[in-house]
Amino acid sequence: MQKNVIRIIGVPIDLGADRRGVDMGPSAIRYAGLNVRLKRLGWKVEDSGNLEVPVPESREIRDKRLKYLDEIVTINERLHIVVSEAIKEGVIPLILGGDHSLAIGTLSGLALSGKTLGVIWFDTHGDYNSLDTTESGNIHGMPLAVANGIGASELTSIGGMKKKLQEENTVIIGAREMDPQEKEMLRQSKITVFTMRDIDQKGMMEVVKEGIEIASRGTDGIHVSFDLDVIDPEEAPGVGTPVPGGITYREAHLAMELLADSGRIASMDVVEVNPILDNHNKTAKLAVGLISSAFGERIF
Repeated sequence: MQKNVIRIIGVPIDLGADRRGVDMGPSAIRYAGLNVRLKRLGWKVEDSGNLEVPVPESREIRDKRLKYLDEIVTINERLHIVVSEAIKEGVIPLILGGDHSLAIGTLSGLALSGKTLGVIWFDTHGDYNSLDTTESGNIHGMPLAVANGIGASELTSIGGMKKKLQEENTVIIGAREMDPQEKEMLRQSKITVFTMRDIDQKGMMEVVKEGIEIASRGTDGIHVSFDLDVIDPEEAPGVGTPVPGGITYREAHLAMELLADSGRIASMDVVEVNPILDNHNKTAKLAVGLISSAFGERIF
């Protein structure tokens, strides 16, 4: 068992989305000073570099309903192994994206590790689409459904188990844009969804506290999946699918600080940073700040 160790795993994948650029996300986040910031907080940082990912121009789309399916399966098969190994070794895997399709491998790896983890999913979108409900064919809109055993068998079978999460321990925070069928699928599930209206009415502190309590019931810890598009585009312009009306800079930091206070974070992925669309690396710098808050950085 290694204590106070964070293992960084870069996944420069932009096969799951239509807009190019998130493949540069891991480099942008590192360039914004991630490793140094974490070390200042007393963490030992092991940077594993990046998984090898093909660029879309070198591949053909064989099925427009599941774009780049074979390539995404291959990448997530590799990722789930390295994530599982990290958990078994007692270190915290921190996965840098890349688009959110990488969470298929992250959640598969967590399940393979033998640990039972709750999930808190910060995202504008539900990411609960499947072959039957997708309007775009983009797999970055499917990882939460895949982890719950819904979708193409090539994806749900990664890691050898169909379901990779406990619905009753899974929480979405910050949702404000979902497809109609996706909404209905989520309503039929046991996943808890806190929309932007819930945050407006209850406040971020209450929403996150409820989320931590739900994700902690009978679990060994919490996996945090943070899509930067959950933040308002004024603060995080460098994302592929910006939607007005997101959470604020301080709400995002408060959420991470509360999670740090809980002592329950076992793993984390940070996704959808797109430097091509960014302004002077603003979004990657924000990502570094949020990661630092999640791992113990405080104002005072």
